[in-house]
Amino acid sequence: MFDFLDNPNYDLLGAFWMTIKLTFFSAIGSLIWGTILVGMRVSPVPIMRAFGTAYVNIFRNTPLTVIIVFTSLGMFSTLGINLASSESTTSLDDNFFRLAILGFIAYTATFVCESLRSGINTVPVGQAEAARALGLGFVQVLTLIVLPQAFRSVIAPLANVMIALLKNTTVASIIGVAEASLLMSEMVENESDSLLLVFLLFAVGFVILVLPLGLLLGWVAKKVEVKR
Repeated sequence: MFDFLDNPNYDLLGAFWMTIKLTFFSAIGSLIWGTILVGMRVSPVPIMRAFGTAYVNIFRNTPLTVIIVFTSLGMFSTLGINLASSESTTSLDDNFFRLAILGFIAYTATFVCESLRSGINTVPVGQAEAARALGLGFVQVLTLIVLPQAFRSVIAPLANVMIALLKNTTVASIIGVAEASLLMSEMVENESDSLLLVFLLFAVGFVILVLPLGLLLGWVAKKVEVKR
């Protein structure tokens, strides 16, 4: 029934491994950049607040497809930004892989930022005031008092962001990154007699990736949630 998988050109495991790598590196970068952004958004410095607010509003409301295309056509083709070491075929693939990650980080970090900002709002104001009364500066209050509690409060929303990121990695196919949806498109073109099986195969593949991730992050959210 799945005889078409014998085709050596169909690297199913490799395609899903690429999806996992895109998700993993983009998730790490998004958490780091999103945390920096939320620090800017609650900063007492007006310029930093303005930058954080403008960035979040612009990138969050820009379609992800546009951002990913810009990383390819804008940054690579127009500006000549190459994140790989050479211009060989393998290096070009690596370059588009890294540019895709950059695009995912730029987009997903805005949702991480807003999730964390909602978590910051759950931290009692008195704790920050007490920390300032002890002589702690803004960065110390944010990193030592506020953000640890904010992260614990928003594990569930962050889990939803990460699950959405995993599914959003399919957009990387438009710039030629060889992840699952690109392979599915190739199979759809070549295996017209097995379209239902192709769709079922990739649907099951994404369920296998998404379901354990959701269960794991849901368990973590329950373990570390703040009791109020």
